[in-house]
Amino acid sequence: MQRRTGLLAAALAFWVGVMPAAHAQEPLTLRFSWWGGAARHEATLKAIAAFEAKNPNVKIKAEYMGFNGYLERLSTQIAGGSEPDIMQINWAWLSTFSKTGEGFYDLNQSKAVMDLAQFSAADLKTGLVNSKLNALPVSYTARVMLWNRAALERSGLKMPTTWEELYAAGPVLKQKQGDKAYVIDGELYDMILLSQTFIMQKYGTPYVHPTQPKVAMSEAAALEWVQTYKKLVGNNVGVPLPVRASLGGAEKPTEQQQDWVVGNWAGNYTWDSVIGLRNSTLNKDQKLDVGDFLTVPNAKNSGMFGRPALMFAVSKKSKHPEVAAKFMNFLLTSAEAASVLGLTRGVPASDAQFRALARTDLLQGTELKAYLQIKKLKEDGKIDLPSPLFENARFNKFMREVFEMVAYGKITEQEAAARLVSDGNKLLQRIK
Repeated sequence: MQRRTGLLAAALAFWVGVMPAAHAQEPLTLRFSWWGGAARHEATLKAIAAFEAKNPNVKIKAEYMGFNGYLERLSTQIAGGSEPDIMQINWAWLSTFSKTGEGFYDLNQSKAVMDLAQFSAADLKTGLVNSKLNALPVSYTARVMLWNRAALERSGLKMPTTWEELYAAGPVLKQKQGDKAYVIDGELYDMILLSQTFIMQKYGTPYVHPTQPKVAMSEAAALEWVQTYKKLVGNNVGVPLPVRASLGGAEKPTEQQQDWVVGNWAGNYTWDSVIGLRNSTLNKDQKLDVGDFLTVPNAKNSGMFGRPALMFAVSKKSKHPEVAAKFMNFLLTSAEAASVLGLTRGVPASDAQFRALARTDLLQGTELKAYLQIKKLKEDGKIDLPSPLFENARFNKFMREVFEMVAYGKITEQEAAARLVSDGNKLLQRIK
């Protein structure tokens, strides 16, 4: 009996001794969520596999989907404390989920595993909330004018270089190619932004004040904003909202529109980060190019809308924030990840990844041209960072609803302008 007791004691001592070592070898699992298309999903899964190969004790659980419904799901998860360890977010969401900087993990606490020197001071600033580094930018994106040169040339037109040339091209395109021909396509939000660009150039102010929760436009400027929108979607210049709605839904992506594929729609006002998508479906007779950014003479502001394209953040509830930060650092700064991810999330913000891609043939043609156009304006200080409240989900919904009523003739220009200023100010005060 004493011998059995001694053996049990020895066995217990052995297992107690090895348990910490065994536990240390147990794999830990981190959840990582993102949205995107098939190309982004495939590339990200490959990058995850590369990280796991280097870190065999870490398992990354991928949670991915399209953009529609992503914010709603993430909002529910954060409210319930069940959000993923690492999240792809929009820059504007920081103002929703982390108004005081306490909503996400402070990445400053994990500097030992992060190469923050790869990011410019301006890029790092976009993720700071009350001195806490809540997120890091994956890439920077801005709005550009994409043109199908072949479609324009069939009507004897060149890429518009002024607002006047843009408006004049509509009737010409209609006369040469028929009623279904339009100069430029864009979803409702795209056209709202394009018309705001004109107002920013003329008046020097955006709709929402960049640092205060209030409308920056006067009612006169807001009225001209509405009038500019109507002018853009008239006379076969921009594709009207009712036309888009009749073709499979008002928010159906441009590259999925048959009129874009065959060149009936000659242009698109969009993010530079989706140039590859827009180009991917054009038939062989079309030729995509990036045009000059339309600017009024003596403009007070470039009017170009630019911000971090995407950001990565770590949950403040993560049990392994240091490992999550290490994974994020791999995705954002390693040359190996860059070779796999390519441009699926835009041109990388980190210097190391940009240089890695610059040595390949991935960054060329229209994407390189757009990047250089944006880079020059950004470095010259001519792209103002917008208010994150401008893209707040509730505020964005309100703004879209006003312009949708304008598009369908359910409200006058004056009524729309009054709502944009008065109701806009009230809503901004509620969501600030």
